[in-house]
Amino acid sequence: MTPQSSFMILASVSGPREAELRRLLASMNEAPGRFKADNPLIPFAQLPTVHYARLLLLDDRTLDDVRVHGISPRTYPLALAFLGDVDGDADAFLVELCRRAPEGLRAVFSCCEGFGAESDLVEWMRAHRVGAAAEYVNWRGRTVERVREEAALREALQRHGRSPAAELGGRPAREVHATLRRLVLEDVEAGRLRLSPEAPTPSGWRLRNLLHLVGVPFVLLVAAPLLVVVAVIGLVRLRRLEKTDPELCPRTDPAAAAELSALEDHDITNQFSAMGSLKPGVVRLGATMAALFAIDYGARHLYTRGRLARVRTIHFARWVFLNDRQRVIFLSNYDASLESYMDDFINKVGFGLNLAFSNGVGYPRTRWLLLDGCGDERKFKEFLRRHQLPTQVWYKAYPGLTAVDLERNGRIRRGLESSSPTDREARDWLALL
Repeated sequence: MTPQSSFMILASVSGPREAELRRLLASMNEAPGRFKADNPLIPFAQLPTVHYARLLLLDDRTLDDVRVHGISPRTYPLALAFLGDVDGDADAFLVELCRRAPEGLRAVFSCCEGFGAESDLVEWMRAHRVGAAAEYVNWRGRTVERVREEAALREALQRHGRSPAAELGGRPAREVHATLRRLVLEDVEAGRLRLSPEAPTPSGWRLRNLLHLVGVPFVLLVAAPLLVVVAVIGLVRLRRLEKTDPELCPRTDPAAAAELSALEDHDITNQFSAMGSLKPGVVRLGATMAALFAIDYGARHLYTRGRLARVRTIHFARWVFLNDRQRVIFLSNYDASLESYMDDFINKVGFGLNLAFSNGVGYPRTRWLLLDGCGDERKFKEFLRRHQLPTQVWYKAYPGLTAVDLERNGRIRRGLESSSPTDREARDWLALL
């Protein structure tokens, strides 16, 4: 298994170069929200291990919201975020990216503070990497190569199934399976189709993952007496704060909504980027850190096969602390429209939304951290849309395929690899086609 990893490069934009940077980013698109595969700056389509990538400007329009807590807002320089989800080691990917597209990367990063003509590109990117507080991968170990091969396999099977030469009409399911399997193996042998074997899991990754799986519960168990006391005190204090939390959920500005909508629904999958300030105080910070720690642990060890709890529409997602943990940004790649995406979470795991986002300034008022909050759908949707950022450049390696499609195609391949399925297994397999 080849595990996935991620990277995020964050750098302040040089004020005099902002307009130039915006033009560069726009040149990577055919139109707003539509990536140009053959753009000369960063040709992601030529990099076979990239699932998703994006470049966006972190222009937080909600900085004044902290005034409702009696705090004077801070100003932050406009920042450029460059992030991606890749197969294998992210650091190795960045080295390869710098080898493949040095001129384009230099053109983009030259608009950032601290990057000069003599800067070592790889080292500069490493110095500006920002880690995630929590990450989610839809299917750990499913590579871009595998996604594309399994999509091609399904197309080949459907083509053979429609071919009169195959003479499949009225035949038992097991015979149809055997015939299609033979035709696919002939395609593979002739080089018309590829079904690459799964790579071995890196031993270092496997060991680190095992240590994390076992070590985290062990440490929590040892620290349980202290953690219980802290949790009880924190929850009591949190509940007091919840009762008076200001809400900031006004109707979304039509111009801002139109700008965001123009970038969406060009594919069955969409991008989402939202950022905001945390409510002040150690209780809120501690609650956020604990929530994201729990989400990260669950995503790393429990939800690794197509589902985040009951939600099946997310491909990759991450939460990142910014500015000494005063702000948080959430970034995801999801299927269908934003409206259905929000409804999916509200209806299936509303408590998870509250857990992850309720410590943000202006969030709909919660009860005991998990209850209420997003239950008021209008307020929640307005809050989320208000904090959403336009993504200037977004790339997806396999347009037109949903997370459910990828899972189905994987099941088709596994079923094809069985040389002697039962009648029921063969029928179920044919239903996938």
